Amino acid sequence: MNDSFVARLKTIIGHYELSPSTFADKIGVQRSSVSHLLNGRNRPSLDFVMKVIKTFPEVNLYWLLNGKGGFPDPTPKENANPKTSTSTPSNKITLADTEKRPTKIVVFYNDGTFESFEPKK
Repeated sequence: MNDSFVARLKTIIGHYELSPSTFADKIGVQRSSVSHLLNGRNRPSLDFVMKVIKTFPEVNLYWLLNGKGGFPDPTPKENANPKTSTSTPSNKITLADTEKRPTKIVVFYNDGTFESFEPKK
C-alpha cells in the first residue's frame, strides 16, 4: 500500500502545484511527516489522511487509500470546505406525519464549534 499511496500523494501535491513543505503547512502537519511519507520511511496515519481529505475536498478518500475511484473527485464532499462549496444550505426540514418527531438537531462544524436547534412548539 505504501508505494501506491506515495504515488497518489505525489499526484495530489503536483495537482495543486505545491511543494511538499507547502503541502504540509496547508494540511497542518510537520514538514518532516510529509518528507518521511514521500521517502517511504513512514506509513500514513488516519489523522494525516483525514487532514488531506478535509483540506482538499476534491480528494476521494477511497482513491487516496486504495486507488479506487478518481482524482480529482467530480463530486466533492458537501460542506467539506465552506469556502469552495457552491451549495446553499436549507434551514427547512419537512417531515411526514409520523409519531416520531425530532426534539433537537445539533450541527457540528469542522472548527470544533456546534449549534443546537430545537423545533418551535
